[in-house]
Amino acid sequence: MRARTKALAISKAVKEKVLERDKYCVWCGRPGIPNAHFIPRSRGGLGIEENVLTLCPECHRKYDHTTERKKMQGHFRIYLRMQYPDWDENKLYYKKGG
Repeated sequence: MRARTKALAISKAVKEKVLERDKYCVWCGRPGIPNAHFIPRSRGGLGIEENVLTLCPECHRKYDHTTERKKMQGHFRIYLRMQYPDWDENKLYYKKGG
């Protein structure tokens, strides 16, 4: 597996930590799956808990494929900052060699 592919993938351990943190979909409150990247993989978003959210399938689809993304991302940004006081969006991107 290439380094970038591995860095963007969400490990089982990260999924478990994120589900423990979130419990449910952080947008609608329904049962969800901890596999949504705040910064998308297509833009180099890392598979680390500070960049992963629990979303139900419907909210994950909305986040990835609709114009609601910007509004949802604002909510998620606040949520992640509350979870991680030193959260820095710039540290969520894959950097070659880093």
